[in-house]
Amino acid sequence: MLSNIFRSSRRAITQFRYLHIKNGPDFESTSKTESGRYAVIDHKFDAVVVGAGGAGLRAAFGLANEGFNTAVVTKLFPTRSHTVAAQGGINAALGNMEKDDWRIHHNDTVRGADWLGDQDAINYMTKNAPAAVYELENYGMPFSRIPDGRIYQRWFGGQSVPRCCAVSDRTGHSMLHTLYGQSLRYDCNYFIEYFALDLLMDDDGVCNGVLALCLEDGTLHRFMSRNTVLATGGYGRAYFSCTSAHTCTGDGSAMATRAGIANEDMEFVQFHPTGIYGAGCLITEGCRGEGAYLLNGKGERFMERYDPVKKDLSSRDIVSRSMTIEINEGRGCGPEKDHIHLQLSHLPVSLLQERLPGISETAHIFAGVNVTRDPIPVLPTVHYNMGGVPTNYRGQVLKHVNGKDEIIPGLWAAGEAACASVHGANRLGANSLLDLVIFGRACANFIAEYHKPGDPVADSNRCNVEKSISNLDWFRHCNGSIPTGVLRLDMQKTMQKHAAVFRTEETLKQGVEKMSDLYSSMKDLKVSDRGMIWNTDLVETLELQNLMLNAVQTMVAADARKESRGAHAREDFKKRVDEYDYTKPIEGQTKKPLSEHWRKHTLSTMDLKTGNVDLSYRPIIDNTLDEKDCPSLPPGKR
Repeated sequence: MLSNIFRSSRRAITQFRYLHIKNGPDFESTSKTESGRYAVIDHKFDAVVVGAGGAGLRAAFGLANEGFNTAVVTKLFPTRSHTVAAQGGINAALGNMEKDDWRIHHNDTVRGADWLGDQDAINYMTKNAPAAVYELENYGMPFSRIPDGRIYQRWFGGQSVPRCCAVSDRTGHSMLHTLYGQSLRYDCNYFIEYFALDLLMDDDGVCNGVLALCLEDGTLHRFMSRNTVLATGGYGRAYFSCTSAHTCTGDGSAMATRAGIANEDMEFVQFHPTGIYGAGCLITEGCRGEGAYLLNGKGERFMERYDPVKKDLSSRDIVSRSMTIEINEGRGCGPEKDHIHLQLSHLPVSLLQERLPGISETAHIFAGVNVTRDPIPVLPTVHYNMGGVPTNYRGQVLKHVNGKDEIIPGLWAAGEAACASVHGANRLGANSLLDLVIFGRACANFIAEYHKPGDPVADSNRCNVEKSISNLDWFRHCNGSIPTGVLRLDMQKTMQKHAAVFRTEETLKQGVEKMSDLYSSMKDLKVSDRGMIWNTDLVETLELQNLMLNAVQTMVAADARKESRGAHAREDFKKRVDEYDYTKPIEGQTKKPLSEHWRKHTLSTMDLKTGNVDLSYRPIIDNTLDEKDCPSLPPGKR
């Protein structure tokens, strides 16, 4: 039955492509480049969503439900999106296991973010979390249950109560398939295996859609739209060891960079404490939520020394640093003492089978471990990018001009591609799936509030695609001496070494220089396949360009931030630098100006020719949406 459904849906997709390519909007535009002519096929929609993971799907069918003619442009089949890899769960203050309140969730998130998060957005996310989870339940998401039939909630790092709603240890897989199935009820127009190249910005700074490459037949498509939503995910593949899929190349934030839009807080990269040693595959924090614990080479439960209260369920940045310290001080596991053990063998076999079946299988395949007998060798691994395209809690992309936030008309963002900023300097586990559905839904709702289906869409001649096509053409015909894979590996190893769990002035300065050299080396890239049909060599090279733009900004921003906060840990600047010294009473202290402290957002723009990065800064939003309903949490010691 499933195969029949797939064949019929594939046939529908093929017909849909045929209609758009042959009989769609006017085949009106051809653009010349130095190497020949490229036909550009034009489409007009009320809204275009780029990406079909959790955030993209929730935005897309939310828009379609409001009557908007919506296109979904995705380089992957939707159920291959990286949301599928999330394991642990989704946070919401349901109070099914212990008494809970969304305001406690709010405070846990602010504290976990090390007070770099915007509290209006955190307020919006945590208050709407229970409704979002019940919405998923009503869509058919098969949550694990407690005996009375309510949703099961497990402990997760940095939380005051167990609030992580789980589907065994395959929550992201279940969510993505649920959202995709729901989206098929609506009249969304899917453009599957279309690679988004660039935003279509006019001279007034308005976003009017995207230019995309159809991977199947090599045609170029200009999607003109009144509203464009970026939901393209993170850029974890900028690092050598990461839990990210190979497709996580930061396409959205790179497109924003090429459009002259600043990215925010790129220096904050989360290392998940438990990636499988040698493979990098994710082992969910849910293991520790179910009672697993970390051991060093001496068999010690070392987390008790670093966080005596939360121990193994401390925030991810704290656990990752603690593991790294144990290894650096010679207390690691194995012959080379270069990893840590995650012990699950004391847990009942029935619990492992019911709540952690995927982890048991993953450990067996990638580490050769039977978790009922032996520990899993683990190591901190790049997992999440807190930075991205800056937005407000509505999902509108922002620019900071003369000390004030201004909205970029027509452009929205959600999910890991965006920086709302609900995660600040460190994301709490299980807040990422929540981020996807909350802000994907917010984009749809606020677009519907501000616009109407059928609103006029700009003419295609307002947006020149020549520059984007020239970029494509240059990479297609580049004939240097460095294969894409070689340069990509050099970049990944540089990021892994110089922007790691612990950072110093020396390593970061070296990293900035090396990344600058690697960016310059892109002029010497070699692409062997000159074709346009399923040219994976070309697509991987375009993805490398995207990764490089993100990586350079990350390194420069990390070098500039002279403090330790959340996931950004400096061995030469070990303290957090706030506007006040919050370890002491603030009475009698003078508030430091923005230029003298680091509790602020980093904004980074980039010169595409030279690779030089310019940094500016934006204040944190400390006020919630309603101070009476949810008082803001003032900075304090974590």
